Amino acid sequence: MIYFQLFLAFLQIGAFSFGGGYAAMPLIQSQVIDKYAWLSTSDFSDLVTISQMTPGPIAVNAATFVGNQVAGIPGAIVSTLGVILPSCIFVTLLAWLYVKYKNLKPLQEVLSALAPAVIAMIFTAGLTILVPTVVPSGFANIATDVNIRAFVLFLVAFFVLQKYKTDPILVMVGCGVAELIVQFATSSL
Repeated sequence: MIYFQLFLAFLQIGAFSFGGGYAAMPLIQSQVIDKYAWLSTSDFSDLVTISQMTPGPIAVNAATFVGNQVAGIPGAIVSTLGVILPSCIFVTLLAWLYVKYKNLKPLQEVLSALAPAVIAMIFTAGLTILVPTVVPSGFANIATDVNIRAFVLFLVAFFVLQKYKTDPILVMVGCGVAELIVQFATSSL
């Protein structure tokens, strides 16, 4: 019975939480604390911390954590399957519809119209990360507070990605290693 409850609770979370992991947190809290009392409030704060600390979507990490706490490894598996099943069904349905109707002119027009918006959102997200990294105290102090090292790493990474079409993961690891070397070199001086 507990496996069915875990599956059903996280199936609802997976089906009705739109907008990412933070939007799912109230729904997760409602299910695991209020409805089933699987976790205490302090355990829920641990869940939030662990879900953010580990790689992967917050809802999936939360499902795995709660399932493991409640019913061990089988509970973790059942909870995780419950939370990802709605997305798998939805994406499969969308892929089927796209393959079936990809040559329709209205669909192509809609996708063409969405492309600039997606590019703008990606660009905005990049700036949201880049600007505070390169100018930590904001543009008001741009003349005195520019993180030159971060800006140089950005330029090198951008150049390597554009010129050599390198795997972005390798570029990220390379930037991390370069920063570690610089940190080590400056701390030993």
